Amino acid sequence: MNIRPARVMDVKEIHKLVEYHANNKEMLHRSLSAIYENIQEFVVLESEDNIVGCGALHVSWENLAEIKALAVSDKYKGQGFGRKIVKILQDNAKNLGVSRVFALSFKPKFFIKLGYEIIPKETLPHKIWSECINCHLFSECGEVPLLITLK
Repeated sequence: MNIRPARVMDVKEIHKLVEYHANNKEMLHRSLSAIYENIQEFVVLESEDNIVGCGALHVSWENLAEIKALAVSDKYKGQGFGRKIVKILQDNAKNLGVSRVFALSFKPKFFIKLGYEIIPKETLPHKIWSECINCHLFSECGEVPLLITLK
């Protein structure tokens, strides 16, 4: 298993993985266009030339970044790969000079195990008014906002 920066040629496999989990109501859908436009934010988990996991780090504001599109193939769940992807994304945040990382998740227990704390969504106004407001689930979103301050 190898975690590496994503490449343009990975986009269709990333999209397929994200859509699988979104269709199972585990995450939000992402368009092919959105993944292409933000490919430099992604890392992928690769197994024998197949993408079996992914995640992205998106800088939202000064000293604040978001982990997005975190997904691991069902075949590889429970083996610590999601945790490894998050660790790499947090290291990327540190390298950018960002010390606060948040996630919006339908599975908050995963992030809580990694040291994240649940926060009020209102503490993320830039996220809400730049992205969430355009989501079809805006008024009924079940995602839980979580935050960690990196050491």
